[in-house]
Amino acid sequence: MDRIDAMKVFVTAIDEGSLAGAARRLKRSPTAVSRALSLLETHVGVELLHRTTRTLKLSEAGQRYAAACRRVLVDLEEADMLAGGERSAPRGRLTISAPPILGEEVLRPILDDFLDLYPAVSAQLLLLDRFANLVDEGIDIALRIGQLADSSLISTRVGGDVRRVVVASPRYLATHPRIDEPADLAKHRIIAFTNFGLDSWNFTPVKGSSIPRTVQFTPRCIFNSVRAAAASAAAGHGVTRLYSYHVAEYVRDGRLKIVLAEAEHPPLPAHLISPQGRMSVPKVRTFVDFAAPRLRSEFAHLSAEADALG
Repeated sequence: MDRIDAMKVFVTAIDEGSLAGAARRLKRSPTAVSRALSLLETHVGVELLHRTTRTLKLSEAGQRYAAACRRVLVDLEEADMLAGGERSAPRGRLTISAPPILGEEVLRPILDDFLDLYPAVSAQLLLLDRFANLVDEGIDIALRIGQLADSSLISTRVGGDVRRVVVASPRYLATHPRIDEPADLAKHRIIAFTNFGLDSWNFTPVKGSSIPRTVQFTPRCIFNSVRAAAASAAAGHGVTRLYSYHVAEYVRDGRLKIVLAEAEHPPLPAHLISPQGRMSVPKVRTFVDFAAPRLRSEFAHLSAEADALG
């Protein structure tokens, strides 16, 4: 058995979510895909996938092995690209992750234009409201907002003015206690978004202190969707905290109002990030070079919009 080929089949089956999907992508029969997976499981001596006719689920051992396979396949691709020299044309599948709204509205049009220019490249855009592990999940590039904690990642800054804002509808604010400082939020209905704190929010310290102000709460609603949290707040059901670009349209048309602007933390930067070594791969390097100036322009526009919100 060609173990490298079997690893590719294994990872493709995970990505596609089914044997049939892997077969279509690899242009093989489902029987050939199933045989490759069975041979790989025989080789490693454990079950890697729990599979039915319609679904696949990684076993615990399969999760660890999938991460290792992705690293091996990435290293092999990088070796091939380096051997081909710096003038190698971009080709192959490019996997990118981004927050859902930024991915849909900002990054997707840039990716479409890139694919028009480079027909030998295909792409997978993963819209995730979480920080993915780029290596373990086989992601070439991520668009990420926030301070970068992992110094092993290669980063390209594409923006630096993303505000975290607290908002509520004018109707809600008119019928509930005033919100003049963060502690006042304890008297309010909180609509929590999973990535912004489910039981507390932090704000800048009071003048003369270095300790951030923390407000504890029990949320009235919890959403894992930005759009749902914003819509619920606009409908008058409570107070929520999101990025400024999430609520810009609502604020402009008067359906939401920003409160506690003076207590906001400094705006956050935006980066394109990639694992060590991936920038040597032509499809990755070329996309970053293509996308970065366009993203800087888009984030500059978003920053100007945020400033105008008050």
